[in-house]
Amino acid sequence: MNHILDLYSDYLLASFSQTSATGLSNLLNGEISHDQVTRFLWQNKQTSKDLWRRVKPFVKQMSSAKGVLILDDSIEEKPYTDENEIIAWHYDHSKARNVKGINFVSCLYQNSFENQSLALPIGFELVAKTEKYVDKETQKEKRRSPTTKNEMARTMIAQAVRNQVQFGYVLFDVWFSSAENIKFIKQDCQKEVICPLKANRRIALSWADKKQGRWKQVSTLDMKANTVLEIWLEGVEFPLLLSKQVFTNEDGSDGILYLVTSDTTLLADQITTIYQRRWSVEVYHKSLKQNVSLTKSPTQTQTTQTNHFFAALCGYIKLEMLKVQTKTNHFALKTKLYLNAIQAAFQTLRKMNTIHFNA
Repeated sequence: MNHILDLYSDYLLASFSQTSATGLSNLLNGEISHDQVTRFLWQNKQTSKDLWRRVKPFVKQMSSAKGVLILDDSIEEKPYTDENEIIAWHYDHSKARNVKGINFVSCLYQNSFENQSLALPIGFELVAKTEKYVDKETQKEKRRSPTTKNEMARTMIAQAVRNQVQFGYVLFDVWFSSAENIKFIKQDCQKEVICPLKANRRIALSWADKKQGRWKQVSTLDMKANTVLEIWLEGVEFPLLLSKQVFTNEDGSDGILYLVTSDTTLLADQITTIYQRRWSVEVYHKSLKQNVSLTKSPTQTQTTQTNHFFAALCGYIKLEMLKVQTKTNHFALKTKLYLNAIQAAFQTLRKMNTIHFNA
């Protein structure tokens, strides 16, 4: 299986169009058959544990207390694929609408390695909507996952701790910034967290205010940018530091980001610098979809779709490690592959023309 997985993940890296079992078999001139590839995709679903076994040697090379965990979710859109438990309708916050596809949660380990920033997936979960229920407002039958994305995130953080991955901070966006997640990371995992808060989250400015229920919304604070303030977040029993960032949006308007951390020793610029490392997950999502053929599979069953997704993760890991060797980024590597493919095709065509027209 490992041999075929390596071949299949390489195929996903090298491909520029739809990928299939037949396509890989043809590419290798029958070295492996269509049926062998199909059996690989139909075998038991690959899981987060299988991913850790493959990525562990690389993580151990780059692991240190300066590392961070990054949790985030994304959607692989599959508008033309039949619905099942993992191909379902999900709300996409970036598009403010429901989209059809695979909703997945990833845990990345980000750190420096050989003077380069590396981000490797060490855990993943696909959101499977296995439960049916009746919506109280519409009275229509819908489906949902018995496990929330926040629960998936906590499970992956706990697994990273058990796997002895070294890291100091956990980073995520506002959708994971619940009091339960913050407490879990600080109290259960003995790690620190940095995350943004929605402007309407309720805070107290002292322990006394918290005890007496004198809450106020974050947005009402008279707080200067790039400063820190000790606050008590509703639902959290220990103090946090709040930092306010003011930035300019693409349309020229001002934006405000409230960052909170459980590490009360940090300065405002340190909070900002550490949280900026979360950007690695955006690059990961983009590369996963554009460079390793995540969206280019015609697989139709939950098992084959899951195993194709897993192989794409393996392809992404290969790209990250190639980035170290070549000192270039994923997109430049993919462009180089494309140019080499075009050059090979061009030279083949020139030879064919020479043979034909000189005959």
